Amino acid sequence: MKVLTAFIPLSQSQVKLYLSRRPSSSTSHGFTLVELLVVIAIIGILIGMLLPAVQIVREAARRTSCMNNLRQIVLASHGYEGAHRKFPSSFRIQPGTTLTGNNGSWSIHGRLLPFVEQANAYDLVDLQVSWDAQSGTGVPTLRIPLYQCASEVNDTVRLKNGLPYIYPQNYGFNFGSWLVYDPVSGKRGDGPFYVNSETRMGQVRDGTSNTLCVTEVRAFTPYLRNTADPGPTPPTNPRAFVDYSGDAKLGPGLNDNTGHTEWCDGRVHHSGITTVFTPNTVVPYEHNGRTYDIDFNSVQEGKRSNQSTYAAITARSQHAGGIVNAAMLDGSTRTVADSIDLTVWRAIGTINGGEIVNEDF
Repeated sequence: MKVLTAFIPLSQSQVKLYLSRRPSSSTSHGFTLVELLVVIAIIGILIGMLLPAVQIVREAARRTSCMNNLRQIVLASHGYEGAHRKFPSSFRIQPGTTLTGNNGSWSIHGRLLPFVEQANAYDLVDLQVSWDAQSGTGVPTLRIPLYQCASEVNDTVRLKNGLPYIYPQNYGFNFGSWLVYDPVSGKRGDGPFYVNSETRMGQVRDGTSNTLCVTEVRAFTPYLRNTADPGPTPPTNPRAFVDYSGDAKLGPGLNDNTGHTEWCDGRVHHSGITTVFTPNTVVPYEHNGRTYDIDFNSVQEGKRSNQSTYAAITARSQHAGGIVNAAMLDGSTRTVADSIDLTVWRAIGTINGGEIVNEDF
C-alpha cells in the first residue's frame, strides 16, 4: 500500500515568517570583546573590594583565638598555683652552681601540661631530667595548640641537622623588668615568674588585674646571649646592644634564629618576656652585614655561677595594627598598643612595685 504525502502550498507571508525565524549564519549572539572586558573589570573590582573584608574577618578571628589561648594559659597557671601553692618556676637550679649540660630544666609551658589537657604528654617525661635528653619520647616536637597563635607565620617544627628537633611557641611569661637571676645570691626578677619560683597569689601586692602574666612573642626570633655583664640598670635605648659581642643565635636561615623555638626550655629567651622595651620595639643588631631585630640575654640561666642574668626579651606580635595581645594575672585579656608609655609597661611587669596603674592603658 502506498502512503501519499499531501503537499500543502505556503503563502508568501508564511514563507517570510519561516525565514525570519531561522538562525542566520552571519548573526552572532555571544559577548562582544568590549562587553567581556567590562564584565572582567567589574569582577575584578568586586574581588578587590571583597578581599580586604575577608582579611579583616580572618584577622579578627585570629585575634579572638589568640585571646582565648592567653586566657586559658592564665587559668592553667591558676590551676597550678592552686595545686602547688605557688606559680610554676621558669627554671630549677641550685644557686651557685652551673648545669652539666646545656638544657637542665623544663619550662613553665612544660609544667603546665596537665592543666592544658596535655596530661598524656606530661606522663611521658620527667621534669627533673633535661628535656633534650628525652627527645625520644616525641614530646619536644609536639605542637601544643594552646601555645600557638593563628597569626604566626612560622608555625613549623624547628630543625637541627636537618631533622625535627623541637617546636616553637608564641606566648612568653612575664619575668619582670630586667634582672632575671643572680646565681650568687639567688635573687630573682620582679615579675611573677622566675628561676626557682615560689610566688603565691597573695604575694602579688600590686593586684592581679594590674600585673602582667603572659604576652605574645614571635617564634624564631634572633637573639644574642652570653655577653659581658651589662649591669643592673635597664637600658632605655633599643640600640644599647649594638656593640656587644657574644653568642649570636641569628642568621639568614629560619633555623639560624632560635629565640622562642623551644617550648620545653625554661630560659627567658625561649619561654619569657621582660618589660625593658615596649611591645614590638625594634632592637637592632648588625651581624655579617645584616641588621636583625633581636632579643638579649646577658647569660643563659645556669650557664655561669658568678654572673647575673639580665634580659631584654620584647613582646612581639604577628597581628597587624601595631599591637600585642596580653593577659593579666587575673585572667583578663587586652590588646596593648606599641605606643604604651614605657613607665606603665614596666609597672605592670612587677608584682610588688607599689604602682597604681590605670586599667585603660
